[in-house]
Amino acid sequence: MIRVIIKKEKEEYKKITISGHAMYDDYGKDIVCSACSSIVITTINGILALDKEGLDYEVSKKGMVIDILSMNETTQKLIHNMIGLLKELEEKYPTNIKVK
Repeated sequence: MIRVIIKKEKEEYKKITISGHAMYDDYGKDIVCSACSSIVITTINGILALDKEGLDYEVSKKGMVIDILSMNETTQKLIHNMIGLLKELEEKYPTNIKVK
């Protein structure tokens, strides 16, 4: 299962940790993992295109950690949108992804 852990402080997103595998299908064929990756990478690229110092992220074998450095409205809205999309994915595949 993919686990998405969201940390907020005073209504602002600060950190997002994503780990695990959806186990919907084999590696490379898993549509839930693919959707999750697409949502997250598109959001990261969008934020960095607008503000190169808006966030920092690290990808490892364990998953991904996103540190949100900018508290500006655009960055926060893009993160909020990403979380909304991940929650929609969770609604459709509740045994494969969990957003907390």
